[in-house]
Order: sequence, then structure tokens, then C-alpha cells
Amino acid sequence: MAHLRLELCHKASEQREDESMQKTKARRVGAALLLVGLLFFNVIPSVPAQQDAAPQEQPQQVPASQQPSPAKSPQPAASQPQQSPTPDASPRVIRAIGDVELDDDIEFNIENLEKWAEKNDVTKLVPYINGRSIKGNYPEEIHLERGRIIYHLEINPENKKTWIDLLGEPHSLRENVTLSVGPEGTGSAFDSVHERDNPISMTVISPVYGLIALLIITVTLILLLWLVTHTNIIREPGPPPTPGKRRPYNLGRAQMAFWFFLIYASYVTIWLVTGALDTITTSLLALMGISAGTALGEAMIDNGKDTAKTNQVNDLMAEKEALEKSISETQPQLEAANEAASTALTDQSNRDALNRQLTDTRTRLGQVEQQLRTLSAQQPSLVSSGFLRDILSDSSGYSFHRFQIFAWTIVLGIIFISSVYNSLSMPEFSPTLLGLMGLSAGTYIGFKFPEQK
Repeated sequence: MAHLRLELCHKASEQREDESMQKTKARRVGAALLLVGLLFFNVIPSVPAQQDAAPQEQPQQVPASQQPSPAKSPQPAASQPQQSPTPDASPRVIRAIGDVELDDDIEFNIENLEKWAEKNDVTKLVPYINGRSIKGNYPEEIHLERGRIIYHLEINPENKKTWIDLLGEPHSLRENVTLSVGPEGTGSAFDSVHERDNPISMTVISPVYGLIALLIITVTLILLLWLVTHTNIIREPGPPPTPGKRRPYNLGRAQMAFWFFLIYASYVTIWLVTGALDTITTSLLALMGISAGTALGEAMIDNGKDTAKTNQVNDLMAEKEALEKSISETQPQLEAANEAASTALTDQSNRDALNRQLTDTRTRLGQVEQQLRTLSAQQPSLVSSGFLRDILSDSSGYSFHRFQIFAWTIVLGIIFISSVYNSLSMPEFSPTLLGLMGLSAGTYIGFKFPEQK
């Protein structure tokens, strides 16, 4: 019995030890689970923080197979460094200060200029207008630390054609253009704020100087037209033929006035736009010489005709006075001889001689008076019949040699205006064209000799 009680006690003790070990294991498992739960709840708040930092990104659902095991402690997202994008170091024009106008200063503000200048020559940068490089127009001032470049826009032999393309055929005082800066000759300009979607205004003609030039040209034109209509500035020389009438217009002088005003207005316009002063070409001097030579030759011929006519009239008037004086002296002698009634042969011969002298004198006087009347009858042809009729016709009517020089003058005038408007320069006429103009002028001068005024 005692032996049984000892065995029962021993079994009971073993059961209590097993229960105690199981409780200890349970407590350990609970503590482990609690520790894992605390770690899990500490990691969860970091995920929304990362999602809030990038609100534009849609959260992606991670499959359960790829989720981390709760037993593992994940590293915080902040502990993994992110690679930031490398900033663009290319130069870019961010602002232009000043007017885009010839013979004016303009300043460019360029970011990243100092870094670009470490490997490139900044002194060879030139402006780019409408994608065209203004060659030879190098910086006046360079401030690398502030990203500033200052230019003085000017025209030179290297960029003359570019400026002509930019300023030629103007439609208004200002034109919208793209503007940048870049290396000379590469054709590649820096990025700029003034691209096609944000152009800048370029002054083609200064409003102030344009108004002054327009006033000068207008006043000159009005004065010239007044002189043409109220004076003999381009008319045939000489006194008015009759009171209230004016002499005809002269073709040579009208041509000279035409070229004068055309060259005058063109010179002022080219200077106004480009600032150039030396714009008169050699072919233009030749053209002006042909025009002046035509007017001079015509004046010399007309002056010769006027002199001959004046001398003829003066001679006839002097002869008329002499004939009238002779008649006044012969008539009394004849009357005295008739009153003597002498039958002597000598007296009869004297009376016959006086009669013949008186008759001849009266006949010649009649001829002189007729010539004077003929010369006076030509006077009405010296009255103006209108501009076109005066310059295209003579006493015989319309003349082809006059029309020929008039037509060529108009054609060359149109070419002249077109060249000035399109290329902002005086035209260069070929020697052949100038020779044709000279031939027309020579033909006109040649036909002036037989013309009657």
C-alpha cells in the first residue's frame, strides 16, 4: 500500500511538472506573439508616409506571396537613398533687355553661361535673329558671374546680307522676331525664352526718325510740285508767250527732276533703316550723268535755236526800219521831180530811177513784214498743252524718239524703287542697260536738231 501511494505521488508530481512546463511554453509563445505584434504595428505607419510623399502615384497592391513575413523587421524607407535627376547645364537666354534695332544696345541674361564658358570661347557668341546669326557682331561687354552679355547691333560686310533679309520689304515699323545668342557660324543658337511662341518686337524704322524723314520727303515733294506747276523749273526757257500762259514742259528737265527726287527719297529711306551713308553707286552716277547730259544737250540746242531766231528777227526788224527810212526819203524826191515837169532826158531818167527804187523798196518791205508775221505765227506753239503732250510731242505732233526715252525712264524707275524696297540698297544697273539708256538719250538729242520750237 505504501508502495502504491509513493507511485501515485510520483505520477501526480510529474503531471504537475508537465502542466507547469506547458504553461511556461504558453507564456513564452504569447510573449513572442506580442513582440511580433508590436514590431508589426511600428512598421505599418511608414507605408502611408511614403504614399503621402508622392500623391500622384497610384498605390500598387502587393500579392500576398510577396508580402514580408511578420517575423522579419523591414528596413525604413528613409534608410534607402534615392538618386535625384542631374540638372541641365546648357545655356539658356532667360531675358533680353533693350530694343532690337540697328545701331542700338541690347543686353542678354543667360543662365549657365559661366559653366559653358569653361570649355568654350564666349567672345565668339553672336546674336541670332529669326534663326539667322549676325556674323561679326561680337559682345561689347561680358559679365560671366552674372550671366550678362551686352551687344551693339551694327551692320558690317559680314552680316549685311542678313540684315537686308531681316529689314527688307518692311510691312510696318516693327516686326515680331525670335531672338537668342549662339556660337558664330554653327547655326545652332542657345535655347531662349523668345522663341516662336513668345517673339520679341524688332524696330525696322524708328518712329521718331521715320516721322522726321517722312516730313522732309513730303515737304520736298510738295515744294517740287509747286515749282513745277507755278514756275519754269522744268519748262522750256524764255519769257511767257502770252499773259496768263506758260511755256511747254521740257522732256530733258522733267527726266532730270524725276531722277533727282527718286534718288533723294531713296537715300533718306536707306539711311533711316540701315544708317548707311555711302549708298550712291557708280552705275547710279552714270545714270544721273546721262539724265543731266540729256537736259544739257537739249538746252544747248534750244538755246542755239532761240539765238538764231532772235538774230533773224533782229535783222529783219533792222532791215524793215532801213526800208521804211529809205521810202520816207525817196518819196519826197520823186514828188519833187514830178512837180518840176521837166522834159529833159536827165530829169526823166532820174524820175524813172526814183520810181524803180521806191517800188523795189516797197516790195522788199512787204517781204520783210511777211517774214516777221511768219515768225510771230510760230509763237502759239510755245504755250503748254499739258504735261504728257508737251514732253511727247513737238511742233509736228507726237514723236517716237520722245516716247522711247520716256518709256525707258519709267521702266528703270520701277526697277529702282523695287531694289530699294526689297534690298535696302541703290540698284546696280548693268553697262548694257546704261548703254541702252544712253542710246535713247542720244537719239532724242539727235532728233532735237531738226525740231521746230
